[in-house]
Amino acid sequence: MNKSYIYALLLSLAVPLFSIAQNTTKIAPKREFRGVWIASVTNIDWPSRPGLSVDKQKQELIGILEQHKKSGINAIMLQIRPTADALYAKSREPWSHWLMGKQGLAPAAGYDPLEFAIKEAHFRGMELHAWFNPYRATMSAGQLTSSEHITKKRPELFYRYGGQILFDPGLPEVREYITQVILDVVKEYDIDGVHFDDYFYPYRIAGQTIKDNTTFTKYANGFTNINDWRRNNVDMLVKMVNDSVHHYKKHVKFGVSPFGIWRNFREDTLGSRTNGLSNYEELYADSRKWIKEGWVDYINPQIYFTFKRAAAPFGTLLDWWGNNTFGRHLYIGQAAYLVNTPTKVDPTWMKINEIPNQIRYLRANNRVQGSIFFSSKSLSTNAKSLTDTLRNDLYKYPALPPQMPWLDDVMPNTPQNLTADALNDGINIKWVKPLKAVDGETASGYVVYRFKEGEKIGILDAKNILHISFEDFTFYLDTDVEKGKRYNYLVTALDRLKNESEPSGPIGVQAK
Repeated sequence: MNKSYIYALLLSLAVPLFSIAQNTTKIAPKREFRGVWIASVTNIDWPSRPGLSVDKQKQELIGILEQHKKSGINAIMLQIRPTADALYAKSREPWSHWLMGKQGLAPAAGYDPLEFAIKEAHFRGMELHAWFNPYRATMSAGQLTSSEHITKKRPELFYRYGGQILFDPGLPEVREYITQVILDVVKEYDIDGVHFDDYFYPYRIAGQTIKDNTTFTKYANGFTNINDWRRNNVDMLVKMVNDSVHHYKKHVKFGVSPFGIWRNFREDTLGSRTNGLSNYEELYADSRKWIKEGWVDYINPQIYFTFKRAAAPFGTLLDWWGNNTFGRHLYIGQAAYLVNTPTKVDPTWMKINEIPNQIRYLRANNRVQGSIFFSSKSLSTNAKSLTDTLRNDLYKYPALPPQMPWLDDVMPNTPQNLTADALNDGINIKWVKPLKAVDGETASGYVVYRFKEGEKIGILDAKNILHISFEDFTFYLDTDVEKGKRYNYLVTALDRLKNESEPSGPIGVQAK
């Protein structure tokens, strides 16, 4: 994700005049995707270093999730397969080096990091998307791998490039293997999504070539141009993963986070008015096609540029992607890691209002449903000013993830028998699980709304959301009440795709 060398490839032209209209700010929506990447590779975010005890790993992750919950984040993109290894127990691949310090070395018996992460995220009203690096098998030529690593067992499936060992996307066995690795997680874990980042064919390095001519000769599939063939190889994997994931669990979302530029206008008149590295030409990733064909539920372009970046202005790219969503969701990848970072290429990152203005701009575009920030540590440390703005302004109120009607548009039934009892330590709210809806679902989570006496009662305004949980708990203790004050409560049910029921209630009660 963090690829400073890429930006040197973009042309540094004269900075165009650009101003953000003052009317782009709109009220924080009740539905908005607010994600953050938690990277495990090289221990960028979590765990903080290899070999931590299980208790320490758990404490760190809980601390991270708590901080992001305070900032209004509602989705975690957790990197669980950085180098054809696993941060989860039920895997055909060895335990990750980044977990215990040695690939293949298991943590304490009974501990499954992914299972733990899912439980803790859902408890806090956050989705958990399993982030896979599909093709990368090692980070460097010197990385020690387990005897059980796929590079040792099936070396014919790989080529070397830039000091890394990478799966050869042209091999049918590779596509099948990667899909099965992903399906292991889909079948065995209660994840909300499968997520790919931007590493398909490798970013170009001067003087190096991809050694896949033999594969091209053997599996040409009717192609005579190797570049078109490479793009088709990636297309086939994306479609296969999408079809397979939804075959087993229709509620598991599939999304990809490509580099921010699909194609430049000079390369294709369908492209954006930009001048930089492009997915299509240099990475062999036809990201626009994946949306157009409906092979992804969301696209998450990494628009790691400011409004004043001459070669690739943020506004230009966001507008382009907004015009090319084809009815799927668009979440913008935002560069929290660049906030307050001095750079000659783009000194605008030193301005603390850059990303807040980006959020205001994307909210003004009805074809954009949210953001994902890279990465967790940056959002909590050097991007402190951004975190403060999220907590105090832009993400002050909670939000539910946006709905995906092409996967499921059936509303769950209303929770039953809502009660509220004033206790010495707060107001105890309880209800009964709703009856099954027409699609057989009951509830996979709930939203509790609270209203002070005299406030208008309804579920449209996010400021009235008191609590969101993606677990099947049918109770909540509201401890943030004033003695003698009267409150009204509503409760709604959520299904796996966050469709929301009609409310149960209101019910009123006076705090003790």
